Amino acid sequence: MTTIYPSIDELKEQAKRLRQAMAARGGDVAHSAALELIAKQYGLRDWNTLSALAAKPNAAPSAPVAVGTAVRGRYLNQPFTGKVLALSEQSGGLYRITIHFDAPVDVVTFESFSAFRQRINAQIDVNGISPRRTSDGVPHLVLDI
Repeated sequence: MTTIYPSIDELKEQAKRLRQAMAARGGDVAHSAALELIAKQYGLRDWNTLSALAAKPNAAPSAPVAVGTAVRGRYLNQPFTGKVLALSEQSGGLYRITIHFDAPVDVVTFESFSAFRQRINAQIDVNGISPRRTSDGVPHLVLDI
């Protein structure tokens, strides 16, 4: 589910090889344009986005999901599908996550009242489970990973 990108050094090498191939065919491409083209190849909007997501050298990915990833799971015990809009590492092995649900989720179980949420902020651990729990012990957020 999580996309793992090559290191920044490898991405720059890809851009260098692209420039060389283009030059061999008679087309000059600036290095910055080649970097932008490499980002498009990975389905991202620009080099800045790709370089922010690029793998760190000799580091294993530890986050359970990545920004832009489609996710599904349960929020306040209600099923959902959505997209990760933001993710940041916090202390203690936790991550702050923002998810935009594809369809609003009713977070109230009372029959004569509803409260819909479409975007949430939560904390998750490396397993995609929120440390915060409802009064009956169910985690607030559980991602299917």
